[in-house]
Amino acid sequence: MGLGLAALTKIASAPIIDKFGLRKQFETLVQSGTRTGFKAAGAATRSFKKIQGHNKPARLTPAPAKDLFDLEPDEEQSLIAETVQEFAAEQLRPAAVDADAKLAPPADLLERSAELGLSAVGIPESLGGIGTERSAVTNVLVTEALAHGDMGLAISVLAPSAVSTALTLWGDEDQQATYLPAFAGENVPAAALALQEHVALGDPLKPSTTAKRTPKGYQLTGVKSLVPRAAQAELFIISANLDGSPALFLVESSTSGLSVEAEPAMGLRSAATGKVHLDQVDVPVTALLGEGKLDVFTDLVRLSRLAWAALAAGTGKAVLDYVIPYVNERTAFGEPISHRQAVAFSVADIGIELESIRLTTLRAAARAEQGKPFAREAALARKLATDKGMLIGNAGVQLLGGHGYTKEHPVERWYRDLRSIGVMEGAVLV
Repeated sequence: MGLGLAALTKIASAPIIDKFGLRKQFETLVQSGTRTGFKAAGAATRSFKKIQGHNKPARLTPAPAKDLFDLEPDEEQSLIAETVQEFAAEQLRPAAVDADAKLAPPADLLERSAELGLSAVGIPESLGGIGTERSAVTNVLVTEALAHGDMGLAISVLAPSAVSTALTLWGDEDQQATYLPAFAGENVPAAALALQEHVALGDPLKPSTTAKRTPKGYQLTGVKSLVPRAAQAELFIISANLDGSPALFLVESSTSGLSVEAEPAMGLRSAATGKVHLDQVDVPVTALLGEGKLDVFTDLVRLSRLAWAALAAGTGKAVLDYVIPYVNERTAFGEPISHRQAVAFSVADIGIELESIRLTTLRAAARAEQGKPFAREAALARKLATDKGMLIGNAGVQLLGGHGYTKEHPVERWYRDLRSIGVMEGAVLV
C-alpha cells in the first residue's frame, strides 16, 4: 500500500491512540486497506442500490464541549494534521505543476489519497465507516494541511468527503444506507457538491436552477458551474429552487438529462472543473436531502465557506513558507533583499493576515462544532479569506519580482487559486 496507509499504520501504533480510545477505528481502516487494496472502477460501472426501510439515520456524536477557546489543537488533532501535511508535501506538491498543465489530477494520486480515509472518518461505524465524533475544527485543520500542498488537488481529494459529510449530517436512513457504504469502502466514488452557478452577483440561497414537483418526485432544470471532477463524478448534490426556497437533491450521474462539459478556469485547474447541465432531470421523492429545510441549506453553505477559508489559509501558508527563504537568499547591492524594510514589512503583512484568517476560521469551526450559532463568524472568515487571501497572493508575486510572474515558481499558481475564494460556493465542506 501507499503512503497514506503507511501513515495510518504509524498512527495506529502511537500511544496516544489508546489514550483517546481510537485504537479500534484506526486498526479497522488499516486492516481493510491491507486486505483488499484498491480497485479501479469508472463512473459508468457503479450502480447505487436503493435501500429502504431502515429505522433512523446514523449521526456522529458532537465533539466534547470545551470551556475555553483553545488556540492549540489537541494531541489527536495535531497527529492527524501532521500526517496529512506529510501526504500533501510528498504527494500533492510534486504533482501540482503537471496537474495544473493537464487540467486534471493524476488518477493514481486520487487512489493514494483515498488511503487516508478522509471519507471513512466522517461516516458512522454502523454504516461501515470509522467515525465516532464529528469535529469541524479537525476538518478545518485537514483542509488547511492539504491546501498547503496544492489547493486544486486538495479540492479533488476533498470533494467526495463533502458529499459523504452532507449525507452523514442530513441524510435520512434510506439515503445513508444507499450511498454511504460506498464512501466507506475501498473504492470511494467520485462525487461533488454542486452549488456554483454562472450568475452575476449570485446568491447561493437563491439558486437559478429550479426543481418542479412531479407525480413521482421532482424535475430539475439548470446549469451548475465549476464543479470539481465533474466528468468523473458518480453522484452529485445539486442545489435548486423548490417552491421559492433553496433545497438539495441527490442526483446520480447516470440520470437521464444530466450531462457534463469541461470548464477550465483561471485557477483550480488541477481540480478538473466542469459544468453540469440539468435538462428536465427527473429524480424520485427520496432524492430530496435534509427534507428541504432552509436551516439545513444555510448550515451547508456556511460550513462550505469555512472549508474555503481553510483552503485560503493553507495556500497562504504555502506562499509565506516560499517567500521567506527566497527573500533571504536573493541578493541585491550586496545584501539579501529581506534587509530592505519594504520587503520585510510585506512579508510581515502576509504573516499577520494569514493568522487573522486562521484564527477566525477556527473560531467559527469551534462554534459550529459545539452547536452554537456561527453565522457571523462564518461570514467574517469568508470576508477575510477573500480579501486577505488575495493580498497574500499578490504580495507573494510582488516579492519575487519578475520571477513571480513566471511558471518557474509556484506563487503565480497560488495567486490564481486564491482568487477563487471569493467566487466559489460548495464543492468542499468541513
